[in-house]
Amino acid sequence: MAKRKMKKMAPKARKAAPKAAKKPVAKKASKKPALKAAKRPIAAKAAPRRIAVKPPAKSPAPVTERPKRAIRPALATRPSHEPRIPSYSELPVREGAPDGSSWGVFGDDDEVGTINLMTPGRVVESAASIRSGKVFALNLPINIPDPPLFTRGRHVHVIKIFPAADYVLDDYLDNFYPQASSQWDALCHVKHPVFGAYNGIPDDEITGRGGTRLGIDNLARRGIAGRGVLADVALYYENNGMEIDFTTPQSIPLEDVQATLESQGTTLRTGDVLLIRIGWTRFYLSASDELKEELARETVVPGIEGSARTAEWLWNNHIAAVASDSPALENLPKGEGEDFLHFHMLAFFGMPIGEMWNLEALAEDCAADGQYDFFFTSAPLNIPGGVGSPPNALAIK
Repeated sequence: MAKRKMKKMAPKARKAAPKAAKKPVAKKASKKPALKAAKRPIAAKAAPRRIAVKPPAKSPAPVTERPKRAIRPALATRPSHEPRIPSYSELPVREGAPDGSSWGVFGDDDEVGTINLMTPGRVVESAASIRSGKVFALNLPINIPDPPLFTRGRHVHVIKIFPAADYVLDDYLDNFYPQASSQWDALCHVKHPVFGAYNGIPDDEITGRGGTRLGIDNLARRGIAGRGVLADVALYYENNGMEIDFTTPQSIPLEDVQATLESQGTTLRTGDVLLIRIGWTRFYLSASDELKEELARETVVPGIEGSARTAEWLWNNHIAAVASDSPALENLPKGEGEDFLHFHMLAFFGMPIGEMWNLEALAEDCAADGQYDFFFTSAPLNIPGGVGSPPNALAIK
């Protein structure tokens, strides 16, 4: 697949979406059963944000047909003493908030979103996932991908030697993009073009727009720790004779993520950090220099299905955060009329997104011992108002 030429995927760029209208007041969501909201719009006539990459000539067809089977999603378990979390069909809970948003669920001034689900009690319970004491670091080196994707620049690492004491070294990074490699997206990274940022925080209070709210420093000060779960979609595809074309914006259906967890015997719990491996890191590290240059010029990547029903499934399973080895979690660029999962997760739920994580060693060990849950920690950089950060993430089995 790595030999496939990228130029076939790059037709003329579409026209930019028209400027979003003034925020309307959305009507309260109707009570619909979970997982039947595939066609439910997130905003009336709201055009998905266009990503600065060129779309392919047509949507890629699956290489091999998936097994036709009904998947019954197992909702996350909740201890009886924990406060009840509203289901997706019950959102919003705040008057005037947009359909499908959790604004107000964790408080009107909240800035960490679903990370609130990682309560002290759940952190204590998650320690039971440590069995062997093996530790897996999940960050790529900060110079990979190289060249950087999405028009980001290369950093320069400078070593400083003190003239009066040449036995002492110092260093600094110039032109450092905190999201150029393995990263967390802060909640300020993407706002909805019509309804705005998470929790309805005004633009003039958001980092980079006049204030510093919703920055990565909120997650850094709090810290992230709890139970992590790996969904090894790449292995599931291999075991079932299916393939992912990493040179196209192939969309991995929600059913395949669900089937992956089912095949592993993995049960989700409230407050879990879900890690989704599609094999992108393995593909990229073996790619030619020419292909890497093409990806830097026109970033085209596969990922999970970026739909409202995926968002509904994540919310109803009470996931705290989602990360993947994919550069965007979801497939990019988007075709005409396709939804953008970032709007649902960051702007509506306050659910952090991790991208370009190195899950290879962890996946190999999980496949060997059949244990797909682990204790998870992450300490983002404390950058006041930061838009993103390396995750500094560990999985401890």
